[in-house]
Amino acid sequence: MVNVARKFITYFEKEGNDYTDELIDVVKDKLEVSGHIKRILIASASGESALKLYRALEDKDIEIINVTHHMGFSGENESDISEEMIEELEKVGIKTLFGLHAFSGAARGVTNKYGGYSPLDVVADTFRMFSHGIKVGAEISIMAADAGLIPVGEEIIAIGGRGHGVDSAVILTPVNAKDLFKLKFHEILAMPRD
Repeated sequence: MVNVARKFITYFEKEGNDYTDELIDVVKDKLEVSGHIKRILIASASGESALKLYRALEDKDIEIINVTHHMGFSGENESDISEEMIEELEKVGIKTLFGLHAFSGAARGVTNKYGGYSPLDVVADTFRMFSHGIKVGAEISIMAADAGLIPVGEEIIAIGGRGHGVDSAVILTPVNAKDLFKLKFHEILAMPRD
């Protein structure tokens, strides 16, 4: 007997548009039929999308972790998320991770100065062939695992996008950076079509 499951992917028209509300609906629908997901990672530089996600899911027993840009991403000694937003997220139980991007990090400083590319640029570009948000989902899962905020070996939902808001969500099993090629994608819940 063959085990087969038909599942649906939500496709948004274009990458980079703000589909946050629609994406949150997709995630809510998935949580209704999937009882094993305990954690959601969301890439939200300002924290606004993470707070929206919380408000939509506050009746669910789900841990939400927000991943923002590292300090200095937008400018020297600058944070893309305000202290007030961090406090607001903490009040509702959302941790915020600041960390080097798993697929660029310090290597970006080397390529910026000397040119060329790092092997992780190839990894990132491969994920971007699906969407920038898919790449972000993979990247933030590694960052959160390396920071000890999520366990490896447990399926999570990872949400990402490009620019303002989010447009991609996946179910994956995260790994630490040293085990990059053991990262497992199980389902694409939503992504932009173009």
